[in-house]
Amino acid sequence: MGIRTANKWWTFALLAALAAGVAAWADDGNRIDDKALLNATKDANDWLSNGRDYTEQRYSPLAQINRSNVNRLGLAWYYDTGSDRGTVETTPIVSNGVMYATLPWSVVVALDARSGQEKWRWDPQIPRMNFPVGSVGNPNKVRIGPSVCCGPANRGVALYDGKVYVGTLDSRLVALDQETGKVVWEAQTSDKNADYSITGAPRIARGKVIIGNAGGEYGVRGFVTAYDAETGKQIWRWYTVPGDPSKPFENKAMEAAAKTWSGEWWKLGGGGNVWDAIAYDPELKMVYIGVGQGGPWVQGFRDPMRKDNLYLCSIVALKADTGEYVWHFQTTPADEWDYDATTGFVLADLKINGKVRRVIMQAPKNGYFYVLDRKTGKFISGAPFVKVTWSTGLDPKTGRPHEAPGMRYEKEPIEASPGPAGGHNWQAMSYNPNTGFVYIPSLDSTFKYIATKEFKPELGVYNWGIVFQRPPSPPGGAAEDLPTPPANEAFLQARDPVTQREVWRVAGMNGGGTVTTAGDLVFGATNAGEFVALSADKGEKLWSAKLLPGLANPATYMIEGKQYVSVLSGRGGKARIYTFALDANTPMPARPSMAPPAGPPPGAAAPTTQNQQQ
Repeated sequence: MGIRTANKWWTFALLAALAAGVAAWADDGNRIDDKALLNATKDANDWLSNGRDYTEQRYSPLAQINRSNVNRLGLAWYYDTGSDRGTVETTPIVSNGVMYATLPWSVVVALDARSGQEKWRWDPQIPRMNFPVGSVGNPNKVRIGPSVCCGPANRGVALYDGKVYVGTLDSRLVALDQETGKVVWEAQTSDKNADYSITGAPRIARGKVIIGNAGGEYGVRGFVTAYDAETGKQIWRWYTVPGDPSKPFENKAMEAAAKTWSGEWWKLGGGGNVWDAIAYDPELKMVYIGVGQGGPWVQGFRDPMRKDNLYLCSIVALKADTGEYVWHFQTTPADEWDYDATTGFVLADLKINGKVRRVIMQAPKNGYFYVLDRKTGKFISGAPFVKVTWSTGLDPKTGRPHEAPGMRYEKEPIEASPGPAGGHNWQAMSYNPNTGFVYIPSLDSTFKYIATKEFKPELGVYNWGIVFQRPPSPPGGAAEDLPTPPANEAFLQARDPVTQREVWRVAGMNGGGTVTTAGDLVFGATNAGEFVALSADKGEKLWSAKLLPGLANPATYMIEGKQYVSVLSGRGGKARIYTFALDANTPMPARPSMAPPAGPPPGAAAPTTQNQQQ
């Protein structure tokens, strides 16, 4: 059965009466077009796309809330999502006084960004059980719902031309009317009976909606697709790994990639799913995608000759109009450790060795932080940002990693750092052009890799090819078939991408994503559920609020002259939903530990999990 959880939407506002500024609510709405997205960097008031603008920097020029007054931040409103069990990983999108965001199970909500009043809610009605066929939570081994690796998460929506676009766990791309939440069109992006799902946020590029998918844990063949934003018609598709070499290749890039594979990898698929990172450079007219790991993880099971396996674990640049391959950079050739290159990108112009370079930056799971030329893909620099034992370093000219001896585990188990959770994962990093620092939610970890003695791929089953130590079942329920987390050290670090030097770190802080502002602030989350404001230059703790553990990616915006910071918190489990009175003049309430009072907060609609689009 579906289990309801205490997911709460917290929004904080500066407690001071301020002059009116931008217009707030408008039922007719201002449609987001190409011009608005191109000018989003200059629009301080709204947060129009996943990374705020096309740079994906998650930097806001707002400075009303700053290091001198952030200690006066208090609760402005909250919205109780009524969400079912699942992790929260979304970034709220704010346009013209309305906030759009996703909840677990691909549910979309539109709220008044001033008060939390619900405007509409759309629920795709996906079955609320997603145990894979072979998991311990599904003893009868019956396929129930979509195949989802790591929880029914969703990382957000895209806005364009009066529509809200969302990818669903059952692999649909859906366009909703921005004002009503009614379905305008939907496209089935993959075979609904295959082991695909969508958890990432779409991106908009030149009138197209760009979307990838998840499923690498099952070994399916990854791809990214562009759809016409108005009609939902497929415009182009680019596969991340080659198909059956006995058949014509889709393009020259796949023909070239096939030379880096051996065996019969295509029978399962190969992996390489684009489950998170997508960015767009409007000047170069290029789309950048981050490609995931191979399927299965054990390379000998997918490629007995152990070649590089393009384009697994790669950053790939494609032409936005046609999907044609431009360049790639492979972070982990011949990957065997689940080192996806799918963590978020940052685009910036950096002065390096006296010359301004247009760069793309990423801190992928393999533990190295990369700076590349985003026009050519040329390696500029790279260095470890967490503990790395699988590699002894990078080639200074090409950036290719030098694999450490004894890191393959087909015959004998090995321990490697980082583990499968990576040095950095979905939690958003940000970049502040004033400090010149990137802020990375980081993780030092070690994992013991053990290959299975026999590998037999099956539909709906984790096709990793490795053995996990399974956690004990919790009282009253079955644990998911996931690895036991090893001892690790979480922290938030500020890093200078030009010098590849860590500037500061704060322990215990990779419990959610980050946002940074012109107010010399960076907001992040502790693993215990504390939402924290730090000084962007030195990492000094200036303010915090105790929320529910499991925070998503924050955003900040301004309405009627008042700046807000918003974040979603809470995660799965048998937790109750707690509701508090909305009073911006009172301190933050204690962590919920009591029965909730009756009724919704003043001015907010009672939450519901029903589909309200009709």
